[in-house]
Amino acid sequence: MADPLEIDRISNLDWLVVALYLTGLIGLSFFLSLKQKDRRDYYVAGKSTGPTAIAVSVLATQCSTNSILGAPAFVAFAAGGGLLWLQYELAVPLSMIFIMVFMMPILYKLQLISVYEYLEKRFDLKTRLLLSAVFQLIRVFATAVTVYSISIVIELITGLSFLASVLLLGVFTVVYDVLGGMKAVIYSDVAQMILLVAVLIFVLIMLIGEFDGLVQMISSLPSERQTTIDFGGHGLGDGKDFAFWPMLLGGFFLYVSYYGCDQSQVQRELCAKNQDDSQRVLLINGLLRFPIVLLYCLVGVGIAVYADSTPSFLPSLPTSGGEPNYNLAVPVFLIQQLPVGIVGLTLVALFAAAMSSLDSVINSLSATSMEDFLRRFSRSEEWSDKRELLYSRLLTVFWGVVALSMSFFVGDIASTVLVAINKVGSLINGPILGVFCLGLLTKRAAGNGACIGLILGFLLNLVLWLFVPTVSWLWWNVFGFFVTVVFGYLVSLSSRTWIDLSELVWSKRAYEQARGNQRWNMRYGLLTFWTFVILVVSFTLSLI
Repeated sequence: MADPLEIDRISNLDWLVVALYLTGLIGLSFFLSLKQKDRRDYYVAGKSTGPTAIAVSVLATQCSTNSILGAPAFVAFAAGGGLLWLQYELAVPLSMIFIMVFMMPILYKLQLISVYEYLEKRFDLKTRLLLSAVFQLIRVFATAVTVYSISIVIELITGLSFLASVLLLGVFTVVYDVLGGMKAVIYSDVAQMILLVAVLIFVLIMLIGEFDGLVQMISSLPSERQTTIDFGGHGLGDGKDFAFWPMLLGGFFLYVSYYGCDQSQVQRELCAKNQDDSQRVLLINGLLRFPIVLLYCLVGVGIAVYADSTPSFLPSLPTSGGEPNYNLAVPVFLIQQLPVGIVGLTLVALFAAAMSSLDSVINSLSATSMEDFLRRFSRSEEWSDKRELLYSRLLTVFWGVVALSMSFFVGDIASTVLVAINKVGSLINGPILGVFCLGLLTKRAAGNGACIGLILGFLLNLVLWLFVPTVSWLWWNVFGFFVTVVFGYLVSLSSRTWIDLSELVWSKRAYEQARGNQRWNMRYGLLTFWTFVILVVSFTLSLI
């Protein structure tokens, strides 16, 4: 756990700021709970939420504590790190285009709550249950890491024990999630995102002022960390995990899988009022994500320069395994530099970052448990709307307790929490995407083939992790995908699919029907241009 720091703990004014914020969240969720009638209101917000709010909620999940702590640590201190993380963002707009064209028209039309229901319609029950179970396992682990990372920050700032820190974060999040459902998740995420961005901008302005301007600050960064685009490696045995091609191609498959196949993301995209709004959610996310990532990477630049110019800073960090815990560099800087009251606001911002990840994931875990298991194996016609809503809330409590309990056991699993989460996800993201693409883009693929392909893709990635560590983990997303698709399709050739696939497999006609009269091609062009903008901005930063 965190070592005690020789600093003043937060004041009564700071605690008042935190208390007002948490009370406001509970009040909002209680108000929204009064309008809930059934599980659809609870899980997909009655499909009455606008695209901007949903998109900001998705962004808030991305700007989780793992990012706020991990990205600056990666830029400032991680071996092989630096501004290279920015080239990862080149894949985001391109992945949005793929999802908008090939995935969302089919998934939205089916009016799903659990995205894995599609797999039963297209393949069979075991494929649905397998993918849903994999999602639940991976996401609850990632959520536990999020709870762990923010709880050690709360422990550090407040002086509370780790147990008390977990309870402070978890109880409030679970309560407002249980009461308000997905609508509370979305609205609270919007408020949390505004607060978080405001605090990050304030911190960046402080750092820029400390070092006489942005250009001077960036130029003071060690030269090896100023590189934003690295064409000098391929990640296939050269030990360069963060070279251009693995980050672009691996990132593309990771993001398509995450935004297009992961319940925690797709569930909110399905909250949109109509097909066009669901597309707008992806468009807005594809455009706004890079500025947010750039913001916390520049904070990392400032922290690196500050640590270099302040010899006492790194020794003040809590240690882990005898080494400074770089994930805590940002909160330690804030504690040391910010005045009373603003520290409380910063703690609220860190709460917001954690809650925006925790709330949506717990709700989506509840949704998959309810839709893929509980309702699927029960005679749901005997259930009233009120009973379904009650069970949905109880499942949310269950997953909240599981995630909070697991946070005591995840510990320090990587040099930065950001790399840890992405690395674990890369084991299975490619194979999961492969299963969905077998369903959406082929007519011959069958459930047995899809499941076997998924297992083989995962096993290949596991072998690479254990026995070929010189291959970049980013490539796992690509290799896992192709192994799943190739072997899944070959195994399926011996099967025959007799179901009607007209609404379950992508076709140009189905795409055009979903598109209607909307000029989506202009949106695709905008996202493509935005990829070029990201490339230009990244190159410009490396030349400063």
